[in-house]
Amino acid sequence: MNASSIDRESSYVDLQINGYLGIDFNDPAATTCDLERAAAAMREDGVVAALPTVITASPDAMLRCIHNLVHAIRDSELVAQIFKGIHVEGPFISPVSGYIGAHPVEHACAPNLALLDRFIEAGCGHLRLLTLAPEVDQEASLTRHCVERGICVAAGHTDASVEQLACSIEAGLSLFTHLGNGCPRLMDRHDNIIFRGLAFADQIHISVIADGFHIPETLFAHFLRVIPRVHLIVVSDAISAAGLGVGTYQLGGRSVTIGSDGAARDSSGEHFVGSASTLRQADSWLQACLGLSQAARRELLFHNPARFLGLEEELG
Repeated sequence: MNASSIDRESSYVDLQINGYLGIDFNDPAATTCDLERAAAAMREDGVVAALPTVITASPDAMLRCIHNLVHAIRDSELVAQIFKGIHVEGPFISPVSGYIGAHPVEHACAPNLALLDRFIEAGCGHLRLLTLAPEVDQEASLTRHCVERGICVAAGHTDASVEQLACSIEAGLSLFTHLGNGCPRLMDRHDNIIFRGLAFADQIHISVIADGFHIPETLFAHFLRVIPRVHLIVVSDAISAAGLGVGTYQLGGRSVTIGSDGAARDSSGEHFVGSASTLRQADSWLQACLGLSQAARRELLFHNPARFLGLEEELG
């Protein structure tokens, strides 16, 4: 794939995607053939660049998943065309209920430079983005370590204070991962992580999930008014159910049920676990429910994430 072959009017760049078409990127047993099938399906659905995402698990499981992705990028031309790096989401995130989200709390951990270096080494230069909680990353040591090595850092699954966010941003943090999610449903109405994240909207990029479930229409409309449009990025946060339908799917060994409404929930039915929507479906939702023009949707779904990754010239 080269720039001349990309139709930018119907193409997408996804910074956060956990699986596709029944393939779970967080399955240590996933093969290059599996990942190639997922990449092919993503390309059919308009994704021209993506960061497959490895979420919190045991260090060994996370390392195996990173190795799987690296080997697939190395061995498959198709995978290399679509997978432009790896996003590691965790394990340096808040262990507090609500903020931990769908991540297994037993594997959330304190700052550990040695473990981070193992992830970086396993990534063989493909680790492009790390999501962490600034309040866990004391003195922003992990953030600085990544930025010095050309790895972008995002805040996510966090209840960081304004001061902690400011410290991390000064150290090089440049993104907030899925703002409005990875936090409890009930929070202080005057002082909460959504408001704190928005306070830095003119300094960092902010990613959001546009599946009609994670962020309600009214809140999404407010985000569009408050966040500078050039800083807003739509991600799918898709799991292996993306591109399929009603059923039960896996995310890192955890069962996720897709109901008739299309939402991805845990076994209790009370919590979202990633998304079953593709970016093409997000594109349709942004048009139908929020009335965004094609130019506005291209900015959120293609131009802004491509610019964040430094891929604008490559993708045309």
